[in-house]
Amino acid sequence: MARLNYLELPVGDLAGSSLFFEAAFGLKLQAYGPTYAATDGEHADLGLQADPAERTAAPLPVIEVDDVDAAARAVEAAGGAITRPVFAFPGGRRFHLREPSGNELACWERG
Repeated sequence: MARLNYLELPVGDLAGSSLFFEAAFGLKLQAYGPTYAATDGEHADLGLQADPAERTAAPLPVIEVDDVDAAARAVEAAGGAITRPVFAFPGGRRFHLREPSGNELACWERG
């Protein structure tokens, strides 16, 4: 079953944004290299992407699915466009898509 469970924010100051979310909301962010940090929450998680080559222009909602390859096929069959093909990352595999109104999202499966 698909469910929205992650939000990735584009940031220009990873350290400053991480400190903000910790001070304002008590969120603990784990650094995953010099340009990415994320929470490891019980429900929805938050990621901060500071790499200019990787970050999106707007917040990136991420939908967890059981089978990322099947989800990619379903997205295309439903009229969506794959903007970044399936790739592996430390948490699993994901791809980016644009839905018919132009919003960018990502789908991922745990790995």
